[in-house]
Amino acid sequence: QVQLVESGGGLVQAGGSLRLSCAASGSIFSRSAEGWYRQAPGKQREFVAAIASGGVINYADSVKGRFTISRDNAKDTVYLQMNSLKPDDTAVYYCTGLYSGRAYWGQGTQVTVSS
Repeated sequence: QVQLVESGGGLVQAGGSLRLSCAASGSIFSRSAEGWYRQAPGKQREFVAAIASGGVINYADSVKGRFTISRDNAKDTVYLQMNSLKPDDTAVYYCTGLYSGRAYWGQGTQVTVSS
């Protein structure tokens, strides 16, 4: 079993920055990909960014040029650096990982961007 724990959310003004962290622990035998999704009130959960084990990175069009996903292998931690934040970025952010063919999710961390 794998556990994912997010941290780093909070309240920030438009144009500001936050860095989210997702720490993985447990029985990680095979890692295929990790990433971030978000869910705003009244909306469905949407894809934000992902990084594959081979290093390939993908971003949603809405965050390209503003968000950066990265990984620290020594810490088994995935990061999401969020710059130039907009009120539309307000959501609960969830990290996710694909390990040994199974998807795992963190508990979510709230990001609120004020105008």
